[in-house]
Amino acid sequence: MTTGVLQTPVAGSSTSSRELIRAIDWRGAFWVASGVPALVLFSIGGIAGTAGKVAFLVWICSMLMGFIQSFTYAEIAGLFPNKSGGASVYGAAAWVRYSKLIAPLSVWCNWLAWTPVLSLGCSIAAAYILNALAPIPAADSAPALAWIKAHAGSITADSPRVVEWLGANAGKTAQDAISALLSQDAVAALTPAIREWTLFSHALGPVSFSLNAAFFIGAILMLLVFSIQHRGIMGTANVQKYIALVVIIPMLIVGIVPIITGQINWSNYSPITPLAAAYAPEPGSWNIGGWTLVLGGMFIAAWSTYAFETAICYTSEFRNPKTDTFKAIFYSGLLCLLLYTLVPFTFQGVLGLEGMLATPIVDGSGVAEAMASMVGGSGFVTNILVMLMIMALLLSIMTAMAGSSRTLYQGSVDGWLPRYLSHVNEHGAPTRAMWTDLGFNLVVLAIACADATSFFFILAVSNVGYIIFNFLNLNAGWIHRVDNGDVVRPWKAPTFLLGIGVVFAYVNAVFLGAGAKVWNPWALWAGFIAAALIVPVFWFRHYVQDKGKFPDHMLADLGLTQGDLAKKRAGILPYVALIVGIAIVLAANWFFQLPG
Repeated sequence: MTTGVLQTPVAGSSTSSRELIRAIDWRGAFWVASGVPALVLFSIGGIAGTAGKVAFLVWICSMLMGFIQSFTYAEIAGLFPNKSGGASVYGAAAWVRYSKLIAPLSVWCNWLAWTPVLSLGCSIAAAYILNALAPIPAADSAPALAWIKAHAGSITADSPRVVEWLGANAGKTAQDAISALLSQDAVAALTPAIREWTLFSHALGPVSFSLNAAFFIGAILMLLVFSIQHRGIMGTANVQKYIALVVIIPMLIVGIVPIITGQINWSNYSPITPLAAAYAPEPGSWNIGGWTLVLGGMFIAAWSTYAFETAICYTSEFRNPKTDTFKAIFYSGLLCLLLYTLVPFTFQGVLGLEGMLATPIVDGSGVAEAMASMVGGSGFVTNILVMLMIMALLLSIMTAMAGSSRTLYQGSVDGWLPRYLSHVNEHGAPTRAMWTDLGFNLVVLAIACADATSFFFILAVSNVGYIIFNFLNLNAGWIHRVDNGDVVRPWKAPTFLLGIGVVFAYVNAVFLGAGAKVWNPWALWAGFIAAALIVPVFWFRHYVQDKGKFPDHMLADLGLTQGDLAKKRAGILPYVALIVGIAIVLAANWFFQLPG
C-alpha cells in the first residue's frame, strides 16, 4: 500500500479510496508556494523596530540561511515520493528510531508554525478592508479641522487634561496641549463606530482577544480560502498562479523602481549599529543588549525567510516526484531570495528608520500606502496597491492552508496524529485537516485582532515551534545519511551543504534562546508548552487508537519494517545533538538580555 497517493494522474477525479491525487508538477507547487514572499509584509516594520538599521542585513542573512538549509530538505524529501506534508514528515522518519516522541514533535511544530499564517494574514487583510470601508480620519483632514474649529472652546488652559499632558511632555506650552488634545478628540469623534465595536473582549494571560469587526471580516476571508482549497491541489495551484502574478510583479516593481529613480537615501543604512532600545530610533552599540535585539530580528525573520520549504509539501501530488521535488524548492527559494533582499532593502532606503517605525508600517496597515509613495503613485495607485496587498495576504493564507493541512493529513496517515485527519474529499483535498486548521485559527484570529502586542505574541510563539522543527530536520539530514544511506536519492545534496545545515541548526538554537524574549518575555516558554501538547495527542493516537504500533506503510518508502526501527546506526549521536541544542537554547536565553 502506498501512503497518501492515488496512482491515477487525473486532477479532480473521483475515487472511492479518497487519497491525494498526482495532479501537478513542480510549477504547480511553485505557484502554491508563491504566497511565501508576501510574509515579508507581516513583520517588516517589527524587525526594523528591533534591529534598527541592521534590519536589511537581517533579512538578507536570514534568507541566505534558509536557502542553504533547503538543500537538506530537498534531499530528504526525495526519499519519500509517496508522502505529502513537507520536510517535517520526512524528518520525523529519521528520528522515529531514536524516540517515539521526538519524531511527531517535528510534525507538530511545523504545523504550529504554519497554521497561524491564516489568522495573522486575515487580521492584516481585515485591517485593510476596514480602512477602506470605515477609515479613521487624519488629524489634518478637512472634517477633523472643521470639528476642531467648532469645538475650540471645549478645552481650556486650566483643564486637568492639559495639566496631565504637560506633565508628560516637558517643555511644551498650554497651547500645544490644547491643540494636541483637540486633534485627538476630533479623530476620536469622527472615527466610525464599527472601528471600536466588539461583541466580546477579554484579557487572557499575556494577550487579549476580541470578537470585533476585524475578527468577523477575517473569518469570512478564511472561509473564502477554504472554498478555493476545497477543489483540490490542481484548482488551488491554478487560482494561485494568477493571484501570484498580480502580486509578485508589483512587489518587484516596488523593489526596483526606487533604486532606478534615485529615491534611495544611502544614509538610511548607516551606521550599522543596533538600537539602544526596541522601537526607538536612537542608535545603540554592539553590546549584549544590542546583539539581543538583532538576534530577535533574526529569530522572527526565520518565520518568513525559511518558509518556502512548503514547496515540498506536495510530493505525493507530483506527477514525477523524482524531478519535481528539487525543482519546486529550488526555484521557490530563488524567488524568495530575490524578493526578501529587494523589498526590505528598498523600504529601509526610502522610508528610513523613523518611517519604518511608524505604527502603520509596524502593524502592516500602512504598507500599501508606503509602496504607492515609492513609485510616485496617486490616490488611485494607492487604492490599487491596497487591493494588491489584500490579494498578497490571501495568497500567503492559501499557501499556509494548503501546506499545514497536508502536514496534518500525512501526520495522521503515518500514525502521528488522530485518524480522523486522514480523510480527503472527492477532489483529493484533505478537508478534515482543513476544517481543523480553520477552527484553530478562528481562536487565534480573535487574539491577533485584539492589538499589536497580541499579534506579535502569536507570531513569536509559532516561530518557537518553527525553529524547533528546523533544528530537528537539519539534523535529520545526516541521520538519514547514516541510517538510510543505501536508499536511492533522486537528488543528493553536496555533503558540505549538508554540514553547513547542521551548523545552522545550532545557530537557529541561539536565535531561539536569545531572540524570542525580544517579542514577549513569555514567548519562549509558551512556545515550549505549545510544542509539548503533542505528547497527549500522539499518546492518544499511538497507544489508544493504534495499540502501540505504527501503520505498516509508514516507512514503506525506505523499504523498512517495524523490526528495522530497532537498528540505530547513528548510536548516541542524535541524543547528543538534542542535548547540545537544548543547552545552547538555555545558555543563549541566560546570556543575552534586553537593553536596560
